[in-house]
Amino acid sequence: MKIRYLLPITIVLAIISLFVGAYDIAPKDLLNLQSEEAQIFYISRIPRLMAILLAGAGMSIAGLIMQSLSRNKFVSPTTAGTLDATRLGILMAMMFFTNATYFQKISFAFIFALAGTFLFMQILNRIKFKDAVFIPLIGLMFGNILSSITTFFAYRADIIQNISAWLMGDFSLIMQGRYELLYISLPVIILSYIYAQRFTVAGMGEDFAKNLGLSYKSIVNLGLTLVALVSTTVVLTVGMIPFLGLIIPNIVSIFKGDNLSKTIPHTALLGMSFLLACDILGRVIKYPYEIPINLTVGVIGSAIFLIMLFRGRAYA
Repeated sequence: MKIRYLLPITIVLAIISLFVGAYDIAPKDLLNLQSEEAQIFYISRIPRLMAILLAGAGMSIAGLIMQSLSRNKFVSPTTAGTLDATRLGILMAMMFFTNATYFQKISFAFIFALAGTFLFMQILNRIKFKDAVFIPLIGLMFGNILSSITTFFAYRADIIQNISAWLMGDFSLIMQGRYELLYISLPVIILSYIYAQRFTVAGMGEDFAKNLGLSYKSIVNLGLTLVALVSTTVVLTVGMIPFLGLIIPNIVSIFKGDNLSKTIPHTALLGMSFLLACDILGRVIKYPYEIPINLTVGVIGSAIFLIMLFRGRAYA
């Protein structure tokens, strides 16, 4: 798996994504900037493509960081309760502020995502039974507890329909002015690459990191903050996208190993390609209707996750 293969695949899928949809657009239609086709292309198709690329790269790298810091290949924002904690934070914002602003939702979602991720890491540190498959199951149970709490309070506050919308990962409503929050993924990716070596060393254990003069807790805190930032922006903009941060880093590590400075570019490109492919598939299976991205990614991702579970000891 080399960048010279992944990059052309990503570019081809990106071009296909721009011209697939309920409204037929041909390249010649873009010559007239005032045409309806051109307006749809620039207001909807390009922002949708950018959202897919940013979400795919961001969530994949977030999963890579979590797996490195936890030293477990089955840990990700999906299996560590990060996404569920984010949704709980959104609920709290909606409950405490009748007309919650976007900033309030972001703030609450980020705080809860960060707290949920830290709590999971603390649970991880206290578990004596460190079986590779056992850890993500604990994370899934932790996420289900958070999800149940969210559902309970949503019923009590009579906002269950509003909060359910955050479960549905969907790019169909993405347009100009409604996706720009995802650009936070860009500095996250850059910081991840800058601190890649430190994350790799931290993943070897606290004692090993301290012997090399590395501030272990500072690096872990930075990594989890980056994960929470990406998770928050993706859930607020697109909704929940399961398994993306789990399967992509695993596939890359099989071919490229566990050195983050080498795997981050591959992880970003493969995450983009995978999400693009799933989105295109969701748009053509029941054309002209569209299957939500969380469903296509969930079906394919869960199948790959089951394969990794069955072969857990070999990959972890």
